[in-house]
Amino acid sequence: MKERCISDEMVRAALSSPDNVDCTDEKRKIAQKFIEGKLLRVIFEEEDETIIVISAYSTSKISKYLRR
Repeated sequence: MKERCISDEMVRAALSSPDNVDCTDEKRKIAQKFIEGKLLRVIFEEEDETIIVISAYSTSKISKYLRR
């Protein structure tokens, strides 16, 4: 996340109050949140009551990831 300039607070915000959650995979989910004019995508898994962040990235290609 440091390499992509994504803070822990940004990831927590996406996980706690996402604008959208994509559940296309049975195990992995993608929390999506608009932050600073870009779409933050956080790929995560839930095990028991623990959230494991797999990856996080920010993109300006919003229409590519949001289904209407």
